[in-house]
Amino acid sequence: MASDIFKRLQAGEIISPSDPQAYKMREASYSTKKLLLQMNSTSDPSEVRGLLSQITASEIDESVAIFTPLHINYGKFTKIGRNVFINFDCVFLDLGGITIEDNVLIGPKVSLLSEGHPISPQERHSLVPQAIHIKQNAWIGASATILQGVTIGENAVVAAGAVVSKDVPDNTVVGGIPAKIIKTI
Repeated sequence: MASDIFKRLQAGEIISPSDPQAYKMREASYSTKKLLLQMNSTSDPSEVRGLLSQITASEIDESVAIFTPLHINYGKFTKIGRNVFINFDCVFLDLGGITIEDNVLIGPKVSLLSEGHPISPQERHSLVPQAIHIKQNAWIGASATILQGVTIGENAVVAAGAVVSKDVPDNTVVGGIPAKIIKTI
C-alpha cells in the first residue's frame, strides 16, 4: 500500500483522483469544516485562537489576531507565527503547506492557494501541492491571491488585488496580474 496521502502531499507528490487514499483528503476537510463552523460563529478572540489551534494542530500564540470568517480546507499544514494579523474572509487551501512567519499582516479576502491542477485536460483532476511561505513582516494586501509554490520575502508588500505566481524578493512591493515588482523598500 502507498504511504500515507498526507505525507505524500507534504512531499509535493501529485495526487491522482484515482489514488486509493484520495477520499481521506475530503474526509479531513469535512472534519475541519466542523471546527471552522464553531470558530466562525464566536466573537471571543481566545476561543477563535483555541479552535484554530485545533484546526492547525499547533499552538496559535495569543499575539495572533484573526477576524473571522476564515476558511481553511485542511488546516494541519498551516503554520502561523507570532504577532500575525489575519483580516476578514480569507481562504487558505493548505494541502500543499502554508507557513506564515512572525509579524505578517494579511488583508481581507486574501487567498493562499497551495494547491493547483495540471493544465492537461486528461490530468486536470489531479492535485498539485506546492508550499507557500510568507516571511517575516510581509504585508499581503486586500483580495490578493498567492498561488502554490510562492515565497513572499521578508518585509515585502503585495498590493491589493495582486495575483502572485512567482517568488517575491525581500524588501519589494509587487502588484498587478500577474504580480510584478513595482519598487524596492
